[in-house]
Amino acid sequence: MMISLQLDSGVPLYEQLRNQIVVGIATGELAREEKLPTVRQLADELGINTMTVNKAYSLLKQQGYIVIDRRHGAKVSPPKPHNPEPSPQLEEELQLIIAQAAIQGIDRSGFQELCSRIFSKMTFPQS
Repeated sequence: MMISLQLDSGVPLYEQLRNQIVVGIATGELAREEKLPTVRQLADELGINTMTVNKAYSLLKQQGYIVIDRRHGAKVSPPKPHNPEPSPQLEEELQLIIAQAAIQGIDRSGFQELCSRIFSKMTFPQS
């Protein structure tokens, strides 16, 4: 998986890294239970501080996207059972995204079309 961080972005580097790993999992670029680079390896590869990678990995672990084992390192979490109910956090994040789209002048049908286009790129591995 190719990770590209925008150093001049207003989004913190750890958040950019977290977001790209989440998208990598959803698109299948990162397979379920795939081993991730060590914190040091990834920091060296990206030219960033190890604390930045550590913060991203900690956030991913807390949110259930990865598991971390001292002996085996970090890897993508195994598939989870199907859950039709969105988490409150997801609903809150979606509300913010929809509000931002509305402020940019995107109407409901335009937003749904955008979502559909992005959704079609996701693989959603089966459990």
